[in-house]
Amino acid sequence: MNQGLLLRFENLVQLRGACRQLRALSSRKVCGAQWKPVELSAHPVGSLLLHPQLCQKHRLISAALSQCRHLATKEEAKKKKKKIPLTRGEVEIRQKMTVEELAQAMGKDIDHIYEALLYTDINLDSVEPDSILHENHIKMIVQKSGMKYKSAKLKEEKERKNTDAVKRQVVNYPAVLTPRPPVVTILGHVDHGKTTLLDSLRKTQVASMEAGGITQHIGAFIVHMPSGEKITFLDTPGHAAFSAMRARGTNVTDIVILVVAAEDGVMQQTIESIQHAKNAGVPLILAINKCDKPEADPERVKKELLAHDVVCEEFGGDVQAVNISALKGENLMVLAEAIVALAEMLELKADATGLVEGTIIESRKDKGKGPLTTAIIQRGTLKKGCVLVAGKTWAKVRFLFDENGKAMDAASPGIPVEIMGWKECPSAGDEILEVESEQRAQEVVAWRTYVEQQEKMKKDLEVIEAKQKEHRLEYEKQQQKLAHLTWRQKKALLYKANKHLMFSRPKERTEMDENTLSLIVKGDVDGSVEAILNILDSYDCEDECKLDIVYFGMGDISENDINLAEAFNGVIFGFSVKANESIKKLADKKGIKIKLHNIIYKLIEDLKNELNSRLPPTVVETTIGEASVLDTFSVTVGKNKIPVAGCRVHKGLLDRKMKFKLIRNRDVIWKGCLSSLKHHKDDAQVIKMGMDCGLSLDKNLEFSIGDEIICYEEKEVQQTTSWDPGF
Repeated sequence: MNQGLLLRFENLVQLRGACRQLRALSSRKVCGAQWKPVELSAHPVGSLLLHPQLCQKHRLISAALSQCRHLATKEEAKKKKKKIPLTRGEVEIRQKMTVEELAQAMGKDIDHIYEALLYTDINLDSVEPDSILHENHIKMIVQKSGMKYKSAKLKEEKERKNTDAVKRQVVNYPAVLTPRPPVVTILGHVDHGKTTLLDSLRKTQVASMEAGGITQHIGAFIVHMPSGEKITFLDTPGHAAFSAMRARGTNVTDIVILVVAAEDGVMQQTIESIQHAKNAGVPLILAINKCDKPEADPERVKKELLAHDVVCEEFGGDVQAVNISALKGENLMVLAEAIVALAEMLELKADATGLVEGTIIESRKDKGKGPLTTAIIQRGTLKKGCVLVAGKTWAKVRFLFDENGKAMDAASPGIPVEIMGWKECPSAGDEILEVESEQRAQEVVAWRTYVEQQEKMKKDLEVIEAKQKEHRLEYEKQQQKLAHLTWRQKKALLYKANKHLMFSRPKERTEMDENTLSLIVKGDVDGSVEAILNILDSYDCEDECKLDIVYFGMGDISENDINLAEAFNGVIFGFSVKANESIKKLADKKGIKIKLHNIIYKLIEDLKNELNSRLPPTVVETTIGEASVLDTFSVTVGKNKIPVAGCRVHKGLLDRKMKFKLIRNRDVIWKGCLSSLKHHKDDAQVIKMGMDCGLSLDKNLEFSIGDEIICYEEKEVQQTTSWDPGF
């Protein structure tokens, strides 16, 4: 017991000694005297007599404490000097600096930055040490601190090496060049006989080959002349596709056949076709169709074309004119001979050696074969195993097919071919280039994808910068109205505006927000947020779904944002910001969606999808069958007389499981289900087209001869918002 009391007393003595050391430290700071360990002579003598060895032990402890504290004080002073040096002069600033980085650059603590931010419109509740500051705010903080700023030198980004595939140089050695078939496209006005002419040329080719019908149409085919020449015809690509090919500079087409109906003459699309041919620099051959009709007037067509600089040979020009009848197959070989004659004048030749070059005419997906493309080879010879690149996809050629679906071993220049082995479907008009290996093909595709992303990001940046100026002026006008208020008062105004929603019951709030999308928008810099808000200002579909911006600001996603989203049943959209793992877990726990994007148009697309999910589905009626009431009679069941209609199905079929409606004089007078459906005297589930039946409704309703019975199916279809943000 006495031993325990002695230990307690010893501890009290040590504590008193430490307190005396602290007093000595404070007096040293005030008086500037040198700090020395204090002797314990002032201690009561009685205490020393009680424990004779305590005095010597206490002296040693106090001396050690004083030396350790003296060393610790020096180390802390050194740290403080290193952490906050007295900085005067210029502060090096850069874009997207955080609060902590700015404090280190200025040699100040973070509290100093917070004090300076009181003079701005930033909500300090949302500012964290890692929050990114706007450039204007950074400059203002430096100036308020009595310092000057200078912009840091931007680190030059390492340019990515261009790994794109390019065409080979043009070789004009006569020994290398070999003749190739001409590529012919047929253009003209609607209903002037383009498709009929193509079909007639195909039939002629099939008859000459003594084969069956065409099994597969791939958009291009070859006609073999009796003299041995070949002509490649392209199925009409349409004016848009022709323009796209011309814009890419492919010049796939060598000759254009202009089809004009003899009885109609020059029409609007005829003029457009002439313009397309002139812009591409392709020679014309005039095919005057439907000359077998009595009202045909070929001479009038030739005279009308003079006004559009199409001069036929009869009038001293260089355009051949051939009178044909595509329907009856008249003069088709004369037209083919005119094409061959023009091709000889053009001296069409190509290099059949080296890497393959070509152009895609059509692309499609086949269930069994996968992505397929129809192409025309322009240089080189395409074989199985070749590695090709087109657009942002590539292929290792597995099979080659001709226009009849027969396998080919190789395709030379001017020959249409269907290629199997693509990873994805390229676009019509894309340029085909052969590369050395699959690895090289992947490099080319990666480079092209990278270039496309850079161009999109550049356009997005231009949009943001343009909107920044416009939105900044509008924002400053709004801030001037609230300039006399502090940021706390501004926050109080926002709180009062939304107070009725904050304290509403959860059920009331969900009912109110069923057709409302509440948004919390966060961005890395003020300009990004302003650009997004400006796009949201164009939202004009409030009748479909109301868009409510609850809060917007800068910085990473915080816990306050999660709480706001929970209160308003909203969604958080972030642009170039982050959400740490704890925030993500909190959001998952509360069922809050956080959607982060780095590209502005992807953020808007995601927003549109979210709006679509809030829209109620619409019910669409799909007609399955129609029947007419030919006779009416009644059937007695028990004591009740049930009206029965004798009908005949004239379209589709009647299925008893589906819904029906009765139409009289174009008015729907009943909707529901059938109570019975019979064919003769037998119950039936389905009545097909052309069959007679008797039916009765689930409602006692009289029929009239001439009524229409419609069998239909109801399907729910998800609505899509009609909002168009402009990109």
